[in-house]
Amino acid sequence: MLERKQLKGRTQVTFILPEDSPGVPVSVVGDFNDWNPTAHPLRPRGDGTRAATVALPARSTHSFRYLAAGDHWFDDEHADSHDGTNSRLHT
Repeated sequence: MLERKQLKGRTQVTFILPEDSPGVPVSVVGDFNDWNPTAHPLRPRGDGTRAATVALPARSTHSFRYLAAGDHWFDDEHADSHDGTNSRLHT
């Protein structure tokens, strides 16, 4: 799931995995962090979900995926769109 908050010239995007997501470490990787799995690990929240927040330029489009331990890649089914390989996000 994606949550957005508009800031001055930027959009704060929070990537959220549900409570029943894989119990292994997961990161959000995309063109906004050079597909670096150490840049944005999802951290536990009080409600049992895990999340990572990234500030992105307003009115832009980005490709991303989730990467879980063991080299398991998966998409966000609630993304704005999919390009056949990646989830897509529109700010």
